Amino acid sequence: MNRFWSQGSDRSRESTAGGEDQLSMIPTWSVVLAIIVFGAVQYLFHGVLPHHKHEMLPMRLLMGYSWGTAFASYVLLVGYVSRDVRRRRMPAGLWMLIVVVMPGGIGAVVYFLLRQPMMTPCPHCSTEITSSVHFCPQCQFQLAPVCGRCFRGVQITDVYCTQCGHDLAEDHAPARLRVYSD
Repeated sequence: MNRFWSQGSDRSRESTAGGEDQLSMIPTWSVVLAIIVFGAVQYLFHGVLPHHKHEMLPMRLLMGYSWGTAFASYVLLVGYVSRDVRRRRMPAGLWMLIVVVMPGGIGAVVYFLLRQPMMTPCPHCSTEITSSVHFCPQCQFQLAPVCGRCFRGVQITDVYCTQCGHDLAEDHAPARLRVYSD
């Protein structure tokens, strides 16, 4: 059986922001703990709190599975945050405390709203930069295509700038960023 969450897979070793498999970010301890939590909730609803009225069985099954799924999902979310916080070089102890202590998953919502962007190395000088920049601030290496007149970001397949209408073929862009035209 292929373990999609294992650390040893080739996909989890890739450090690209968009190409990384998000399921590989969930650690194995979190998956095992989620299974244990789901089983414990089922034991609680069907072993500890048995009800002798048989007409209540569908409600007990529904409540057991829904609460078990909710708690197991929360454990998986905490596991994901534990890996993602280290990947983004944020203070792990503080964010794990916020995610675990704040009730009802509010801590996870706060984390996803306030987390820092992914940092990637510049291919020319290896400076850590965000993925939204077009030029490296250290060596001026062009990372993304920009218009030669207004210097706003353009798509690599654009022939004309969507902001100012400049003909992008006239710019002397690096070969790796040249505009594709007919």
